[in-house]
Amino acid sequence: MKTILISWPILEKVKKMQQYKAGKYRIEIFKEENINAFSTDNVNRYDIDYIDKLDYQPSTVIGIKLYYNEKQLTSAVIGATGGATGIGGNSTIIEYDRFLICCSDSIFCISIPDLALLWRRQADEVTCFEIFKYQDTYIVHGELNISRLNKNGEVLWQQSGADIFTTLDGKDDFIVTENYILATDWENIKYKFDYDGNVVETTEKTKKHWWKLWK
Repeated sequence: MKTILISWPILEKVKKMQQYKAGKYRIEIFKEENINAFSTDNVNRYDIDYIDKLDYQPSTVIGIKLYYNEKQLTSAVIGATGGATGIGGNSTIIEYDRFLICCSDSIFCISIPDLALLWRRQADEVTCFEIFKYQDTYIVHGELNISRLNKNGEVLWQQSGADIFTTLDGKDDFIVTENYILATDWENIKYKFDYDGNVVETTEKTKKHWWKLWK
């Protein structure tokens, strides 16, 4: 049976706010900690709201602001359920006229400059940690699944392992190369995938105990 938890090694790598350049625009993406999904009187207001309308607070809420010549043109807020997702690292891909961002269990694809939601895809049952571009497709490092999406957000393939795809120390647990993807699970089993989603090699390593991490 698979273990389900929030991977704190991944969360340690990220920040609360990141800035990106997209042509003549500047985009701020940040963890929004002052939004109540049930309130109409939040401190921070956004032009567009893409938060799930549920009976409970989303586990991750992310604010987005777009600037031109240091003047804010528009803003949006996204939110989803599942495990918590941080900002930074490989959680975002900026393209010419759009960007993709991990938010809990989903990948959001948002247009530049109007911040319209082009598509959203639940790419993991718990958390999408990272996203990488490969040719004209995307590789998503999820907690339970490794996925490949096309440019329209459709799932081309998805693979799971014996346990969650992260490690106790969070080091080198997911590597994307020109020819293959290397993922390591909680039991330190390494999986080598080709870009068609096939497992071409599996190697089991000796598990490193938590009390040895700081030696």
